[in-house]
This record gives sequence, C-alpha cells and structure tokens, in this order.
Amino acid sequence: MSRLPLIEPEALPPYMKAIHDATPEENWLGRHFARAFAPAEDLVQAYQGFYHPWHTGGAGVLPPRLKELIRLRIATLNGCVLCKTVRMAPEVVSEEEAASGVDRVDESGFSARERAAIRFAEKMAVDHHNITDDDVAHMRRLFTDQEFLELSMMAGQYIGFGRVLALLQLEVAACPI
Repeated sequence: MSRLPLIEPEALPPYMKAIHDATPEENWLGRHFARAFAPAEDLVQAYQGFYHPWHTGGAGVLPPRLKELIRLRIATLNGCVLCKTVRMAPEVVSEEEAASGVDRVDESGFSARERAAIRFAEKMAVDHHNITDDDVAHMRRLFTDQEFLELSMMAGQYIGFGRVLALLQLEVAACPI
C-alpha cells in the first residue's frame, strides 16, 4: 500500500481528479497515483508537460517507438507494474513487443539501433557505473550525439520515475479489495 496518504477522489484537486476519473476503475494503480500525488498537482502537471511531448508528442529527434521500447524495458527492470501495463505508443509497438519482446531483445525482430538502445538503457538501469568508453563509442556509431543525449535523458527519467513509484509503493501489484 502507498507510503503516502491516498486523498479521497472527491477531494482531489482538478488536474489530479481528471487523471483519476480518466483512469479505468480496474486500473487501481493509476488511480492511486492520482490520489497519492494530489498534494503535488503542479509538479505532476509540469512533469507531464515535459514528459508527454518528449515521449510521444513529436518533440526530440528519436522516434516514439524507440523511446517506448526503452521505457518498457526499464519498466520491467524497475519492477514497475504500472509502467509496464501502460501502452503509450500502441500504434508503433505491438502488444507482443510491449509485453515481453523488450525483455527478449535478441529473440525479437528489433533493428540494430533498437537492440543497442534497449541494451544501453538496461545497462543504465542496472549497471551504470560500468558503462565503458566502448559502450558509448558503440552508441555514437549508431546514433548522432543529439540522439544519444536524448536517449540517455529519456532512459534516466524512466529509471528515476519508476523508482519513485516503487519507493512510494504505488507499483505493488495486489488486489485492491
């Protein structure tokens, strides 16, 4: 259960109430996010103002598919049920790729750039102190510097936000009844 109080839905500030009410009833994790983050409505609104354009709204140089693939792989590594179940780019990432393909990168039909990005994001999430000059050089052979920086920043914020959800215990899968 959440480490922060869950504000009752009728007491939610407008932006958080809209998130809560737009989330299907069966997605109690998403609803609990809105309730737990209610005291920080401005923060959530600013974060989403950054996140959505960069992730799926056409900002940046990387395609939404690549960002979604690394987001989903990091969700698995973070153990974030909420992040793993959300489909932010269903038109460019198939359900099979989202559900398990990103977790079997060598067995899936990803391009060389996609495989490299998924592996690099994975290393950032689980072994960032051991990213070598060779790792970075390999990425720079496949990505422009602008793409590499965007990929690194997006992976970093996926890792960080997933861990915030974990520390708040908003991602724990349990029956809400």
